[in-house]
Amino acid sequence: MALSTRLVAPLRPTLAALCRAAPGQHRRLSTPPGPGHTIDLRGIFPPLATPFSPTQEVDYAQLERNLQRYASIPFRGLVVLGSNGEYPYLAPHERLEVVSCVRRAVPRDRLLLAGSGCESTQATIKLTVNMAEAGADVALVVTPCYYRGAMTSAALVQHYTEVADASPIPVVLYSVPANTGLDLPLEAVLTLAQHPNIVGIKDSGGDITRMGLMVHKTRQEDFQVLAGSAGFLLASYVLGASGGVCALANVLGAPLCQLDRLCREGHWQEARDLQHRLIEPNTAVTRRFGIPGLKKAMEWFGYYGGPCRAPLAPLSPSQVEELRSTFSTNGWL
Repeated sequence: MALSTRLVAPLRPTLAALCRAAPGQHRRLSTPPGPGHTIDLRGIFPPLATPFSPTQEVDYAQLERNLQRYASIPFRGLVVLGSNGEYPYLAPHERLEVVSCVRRAVPRDRLLLAGSGCESTQATIKLTVNMAEAGADVALVVTPCYYRGAMTSAALVQHYTEVADASPIPVVLYSVPANTGLDLPLEAVLTLAQHPNIVGIKDSGGDITRMGLMVHKTRQEDFQVLAGSAGFLLASYVLGASGGVCALANVLGAPLCQLDRLCREGHWQEARDLQHRLIEPNTAVTRRFGIPGLKKAMEWFGYYGGPCRAPLAPLSPSQVEELRSTFSTNGWL
């Protein structure tokens, strides 16, 4: 649990002050209310895993079954074709079919964010327009990274500006340095936050100082910061993040929505206790075992996980045992 200690320790003075509110009173999150935004991103979004059949074809029937189970959880919306959706392994027509399938199954009051980032600006614009036509409410655009040495702040600002200018739906920036090797520079984020069609960022880097600065420096803009992992969700909320796009929500969606609610209602001690129990399982299905671990854990909680697409390999028996132990020791199994 050393990770949780390092994560929460810098926030203890803030949490202590919040917990010292008068009896019966709580300090609530100060995230601006929804009506002040062109689109309200407050809440939890699971980045859906893409189900595959034993022959590694997209299994739309299993996707619909998972969506039926997620319908009872108070998610703000869903993310399709993110990193956990094995987006790079899907053909262009599969990407659009997945979005269409999810849109048909999900009520309109739940936002649908769809990954549309490609390596070129031209391809990103085309796919973003197609995603909108398929039913996406928001485009989630990951940083182009193949030529990362040339991806300066100026180049990235130009890229995202052209995409946002052409997009018929709002754009959310997506920085995931663990996968791309590229952290969207803070100065680029602050410039892009001023664009009327760029409404937020999903930041998966885990740098809480950076996230706090984003919230602080964009407070005059119509711009919302989303935590990209359940491991630092509480810390992000304390600093003013609007919500979270968390892989673990595929498995423990209800507890993550509970954490969101506890923070909004100012129940900080309960929120901290719950956050502590989520850190190790989250690390297990992200950094430790990745998507194969996420899909295996989904099966233990009644969802369809199934295989990944090659070259992602299934877990070994010893890895499965370690993964199960992580969930058990934190009280989830």
